[in-house]
Amino acid sequence: MLQPRRTRPLLFLFLLAILAPPATAKAHHHHHPAGDGVVISQADYQGLQAIRHDLADPYGFLRSWNDSGLTACSGAWPGIKCVLGSVVAISLPWRGLGGTLSQRGLGQLTRLRRLSLHDNAIAGPIPASLGFLPNLRGVYLFNNRFSGAVPASIGACLALQSFDASNNRLTGAIPPALANSTKLIRLNLSRNAFSDHIPAEVVASASLLVLDLSYNNLSGPIPDAFAPSTKSPSNLLDKESITGTYQLLFLSLAHNSLDGPIPDSLAKLTKLQDLDLSANNLNGTIPADLTATLRSFNVSYNNLSGAVPASLARKFGEPAFTGNILLCGYSASTPCPASPSPAPSAPASPAEEAHGRRKFSAKELALIIAGIVVGVLILLLLCCLLLCFLTQRRSASGTAAAGARSGKQQAAKDAAGAAAAGRGEKPGPGAAEVESGGDVGGKLVHFDGPLAFTADDLLCATAEIMGKSTYGTVYKATLEDGSLVAVKRLREKITKGHKDFEAEAAVLGRIRHPNLLALRAYYLGPKGEKLLVFDYMPKGSLTSFLHETLNLCKNT
Repeated sequence: MLQPRRTRPLLFLFLLAILAPPATAKAHHHHHPAGDGVVISQADYQGLQAIRHDLADPYGFLRSWNDSGLTACSGAWPGIKCVLGSVVAISLPWRGLGGTLSQRGLGQLTRLRRLSLHDNAIAGPIPASLGFLPNLRGVYLFNNRFSGAVPASIGACLALQSFDASNNRLTGAIPPALANSTKLIRLNLSRNAFSDHIPAEVVASASLLVLDLSYNNLSGPIPDAFAPSTKSPSNLLDKESITGTYQLLFLSLAHNSLDGPIPDSLAKLTKLQDLDLSANNLNGTIPADLTATLRSFNVSYNNLSGAVPASLARKFGEPAFTGNILLCGYSASTPCPASPSPAPSAPASPAEEAHGRRKFSAKELALIIAGIVVGVLILLLLCCLLLCFLTQRRSASGTAAAGARSGKQQAAKDAAGAAAAGRGEKPGPGAAEVESGGDVGGKLVHFDGPLAFTADDLLCATAEIMGKSTYGTVYKATLEDGSLVAVKRLREKITKGHKDFEAEAAVLGRIRHPNLLALRAYYLGPKGEKLLVFDYMPKGSLTSFLHETLNLCKNT
């Protein structure tokens, strides 16, 4: 019987050897067991003690944080990860923690890259001292009780890639400085009590993949700044963070008090897949040229008017448009008014009718119709014969040419093209390299898809081995937000060099087919590690499916 598998972060499964620095002197080994191998710095030790002091820990998860600090970087302090004696990550989700987050303590962890405290009961303000952490990349505070405003000082974190403070009690305006980082790919402030307008700088961020501001008290119009436009406010387009390729995949502004029209610049987001503007006070018409890549769309319960574009009505149906009294054309029960018919011309006089029209007898009409039918049939027969003749000639010509071909490269190219055509594969959109670097460097490249994660998210994911092969090991990885992906770590001895690997991964990343797993991203580590990220299939592999089918056939 299989034993339960222990889950571990991918970072430790893949990169433990890289993170471990040279061994310290043997005389000190009894003070701190295998781990980071370096005693924590005094400033970081004091910072963690201040954080521990302000947090409520009813289940005693932080009990071991009270020693001298010699083991803080060795793995003995839960949730703490160090590099060369400096704290780079605090990860304590689902611990039942309460109290508040220490402003002084957090500001002392100057090398901190990742702060993950989601799904606890921590209250009080988000510390403004986050702005003192120049290496900060990921902040995950969702599902807590934080209150007050989001500090504008976070704008100083120019390496920030992901900020999620959803489902808290935050108030005030959303600071425009959140968009200062040109690497920000995920911003989620949904389910709070933010008010005032949506900052134009935020929606104009060229790096964002996911923007969720739903379920707040935001008001005013939606800024027309999602892509370069002459309608953008003031001098926004003069700012360097606002130019470039727009990668936004997910946008939700639902359940606010937004008014005004739907911005025309939304149509310029050519990679947008999910758009939810429902339950607001938006007016005007729906832009007719909204991107065809949308897979979900909702503008229900607004004050929109006019005809729904036919393509959107066919694709999304009535639920996406209901609750707009003046909208029409999205269902059989909401037809649009017929366009006025042209004024009838003056009737012809009886003399003109007699002169210009000749009546045919029933026999003449029958002969005319029969002649037309026979002519059409003859024409179709001739077309079929011609098509068959051309097909036979092309087949014979192709066979002769194939026999004359030489060279393995040309043969391989033809075979690959034929196989792709036979499978019905279609090239998808190109890769979008949205950020580089994990805890130890490296490169992460995203392809179009529903997930947006950073290299740190991937390397710190909880992993479980699913299977092994001659090509590598496949893991089931759980990301910070609970999303599941399949990660294949390729064996180093059988993989190609970086350039060849990236070229082949780019081709695979563009293939989209309902019967093929989509490659969502790949990661190149600083010492040659190669990870492929696919959609996770909860119903098992093709091998298990075939074996189950064969067993069923045998039993029947």
